[in-house]
Amino acid sequence: MTPTLIACSHGTGDPAGRAAITAQIDLIRAALPGTPVAHAFVDVEEPAIDDVVGRCVADGPVVVVPLLLSTGFHTNVDIARAVAAHPTRAVAAPALGPHPLLAEVLHDRLVQSGAGVRDAVVLAAAGSSDPAAAVDVREMAAMLAQRRGAEVSIGFAAGAGPRIADAVQEARRDLHARVAIASYVLAPGHFARVIARGGGDLVTAPLAPDPRIAALAVERFEAAARRLP
Repeated sequence: MTPTLIACSHGTGDPAGRAAITAQIDLIRAALPGTPVAHAFVDVEEPAIDDVVGRCVADGPVVVVPLLLSTGFHTNVDIARAVAAHPTRAVAAPALGPHPLLAEVLHDRLVQSGAGVRDAVVLAAAGSSDPAAAVDVREMAAMLAQRRGAEVSIGFAAGAGPRIADAVQEARRDLHARVAIASYVLAPGHFARVIARGGGDLVTAPLAPDPRIAALAVERFEAAARRLP
């Protein structure tokens, strides 16, 4: 039996953010014809991940694919709790990032924003109280730096670590003419607005929707499905 893919996003009250995530899930559905795909949330919107897992396991096995960029509270607590309630029927894939495909999307967003090879780049993430999230962001910054062939610094909108505005100021002190902020968020919303106010000369668009993110979600789904009993 083909498992159900439950795409679990954070949730947002921003209409543009909701539209972006819906469009991203449509791309995932198109990449997996014949696979049931459901949508769940860990915050703000309904239905909640616990409820969707509980409903879907009645029809067969499920794989929860977080539409989240880093490990953190929502992957380690919310999603983990939802699948733990059904140990023989449900598994969870890891967060989308870090991954080379995301480095490709970030690089393209920088090019689309007008950033050049001489511009400094700050990878701006939402941030988390979970130290593992910061580790993921650092690894993602290293992947983007390798793709660009130039150093990439890091700033966070919240949680531990340097704030975005401080990272931008630090980059300016290194005599860069311009500083581009690479938005490491999936969709428009609160954190995208915080990132946009970070003081960069250029700010990239959020990552979703993008067919490469759909391909990454499929990769996560298929790998996790192999762990089902």
